[in-house]
Amino acid sequence: MSLSDEWLLQHPSRLKWELHLNVDKDSKSFHPTLSYPSKISWDYCKEINSDDTINLWKMTFQASDGKGNNFLDLLDDDYNLIIPSYIKGGPWLQAFGHSNSLCARATRAITNHAPIREYRLRFLPNTDFSCPCNSYPIETRRHILHECTRFNRYWNPRRDSLNHFIMFLITNPNAFAFVDN
Repeated sequence: MSLSDEWLLQHPSRLKWELHLNVDKDSKSFHPTLSYPSKISWDYCKEINSDDTINLWKMTFQASDGKGNNFLDLLDDDYNLIIPSYIKGGPWLQAFGHSNSLCARATRAITNHAPIREYRLRFLPNTDFSCPCNSYPIETRRHILHECTRFNRYWNPRRDSLNHFIMFLITNPNAFAFVDN
């Protein structure tokens, strides 16, 4: 067997077999249309699940009874209502996620599950629920944020915006914290 014969055996396309030529021609003329993302791919399923979850969150938070009447609505810098999101930690965690204690106090204040007398009144109705500042009959979240003389180191009437709310919590480290009164 000569060298050219060995080379032809290693490269059968050079033999010009009719069957091989047909396959070669068909494969080169075939242009598949990509349908990315594939509806069966793992990434596509994760994206659809995430989008469905976000849409459910948005619908739940638009209906006031879904989030509860104790949920604190906060506004962004453009005074738009902040809605939950998972992207990059969401708008709330970006603002106070760097500090565990700040995050805990903000979460307590936003959900109104804070160690204040208004919350304790729900479970222990026979206890004293007046504000320790002695200027308000009940210690409520609104009173703490806007009127209480114990927490007046930061004052801005726009405490419904996220930035001012965070500044209030930073300058008042005992607000919405577990401390003895």
